[in-house]
Amino acid sequence: MKKIAIITTHPIQYYAPWFQDLAKASSFSIKVFYLWNFGVTEQVDKGFKQPIIWDIPLLTGYEYEFVPNVSSNPGLHHFFGLQNPTLLKSISVYQPNAILLLAYNYATLYHFIWRWFNPAPLIFRGDSHRLVKRTGIKEWARRQFISLVYRRFSAVLYVGKANYAYFRQHGVPPENLFFAPHAVDNERFIAQTESATRDAVVWKQELGIPENHLVILFAGKFEDKKRPLDLLKAFLQANLPQTSLLFVGAGAKISELLALSTNQPHVRFAPFQNQTLMPRTYAVADLVVLPSYGNEETWGLAINEAMCMSRAVIASTHVGCAQDLIQPYRNGLIFPAGDVSALAATLKEAVSDRDRLSAWGKESRTIIDNYSYAQTTEGLKKALIYLGVLD
Repeated sequence: MKKIAIITTHPIQYYAPWFQDLAKASSFSIKVFYLWNFGVTEQVDKGFKQPIIWDIPLLTGYEYEFVPNVSSNPGLHHFFGLQNPTLLKSISVYQPNAILLLAYNYATLYHFIWRWFNPAPLIFRGDSHRLVKRTGIKEWARRQFISLVYRRFSAVLYVGKANYAYFRQHGVPPENLFFAPHAVDNERFIAQTESATRDAVVWKQELGIPENHLVILFAGKFEDKKRPLDLLKAFLQANLPQTSLLFVGAGAKISELLALSTNQPHVRFAPFQNQTLMPRTYAVADLVVLPSYGNEETWGLAINEAMCMSRAVIASTHVGCAQDLIQPYRNGLIFPAGDVSALAATLKEAVSDRDRLSAWGKESRTIIDNYSYAQTTEGLKKALIYLGVLD
């Protein structure tokens, strides 16, 4: 049986279920090589500003190895946060037929990419985009360097339309590109719909949200790139009747959010909710909003999760998944990133018809069926066939 090595930064709640699915494949086996142990040991998350350990199993159902990270300051927040001098040896000992990398912009991964000369081909899966255009000589030089990096990969998996355009801009030929969409554990969320809906009714009461209010939800890190303050300002500007805004999460912007929402009875806050509570988190909402700004919101998996729970969605034009997952007036709306007045108008439009909002949520469930781990695996298989690894 063919062997596929997967190199990734650390255990991630969105990837582990995919690895579990891949391990069931009949045509190849996998082994995941982790470069850091965040997510399975309690450590401070830089975005949430608090210690995090995920409460769903991330290391069961597939073969894995933690490659020792000798960085004095481990993490993903800087270039030298991953330093794994034995990575090359670990991969060589495994003797894979192909290697899939899920990141590259760290010291240890550059070292690996430039020094891997084994016949086993390298495959890359990324999610970057350039929805915000960059110009100037530095950007030109940066683009040339990134293009050089991608030449080391024999095939590239892309997650959506904006990501496809990004790879093409960096010289990856179309025949080397294979669609492997970003996905979450759809089955886990959908299976919990009924129980989460019941739990959400109680939670809504506990939060002090009136029973007859629609709920607009922001769930995630309160940080610059996600623009929670834009959403709060837009909500206050829109002055929506019988509607509450709920922020769920934590992060650096919490003080500003609390200050701006003083004496605003229809703005509520709830603390960070771990993975087992996320179905309930989305179930309490009628509309989920991701107002991110800039190129750092490469996809926005919160939108996937919300759609699994049959929720209408709004995202900014800078959210990587917007043009893939949101079909305006079918399951949600898209607004110009950074434009608070436009977001306010979009909120008004979305909540103006409750029946239509509910119908949008049902359409979300239909759309998200095409963004599952099955489709992601199919993209990987097509790449492996293209490379001659699989028949």
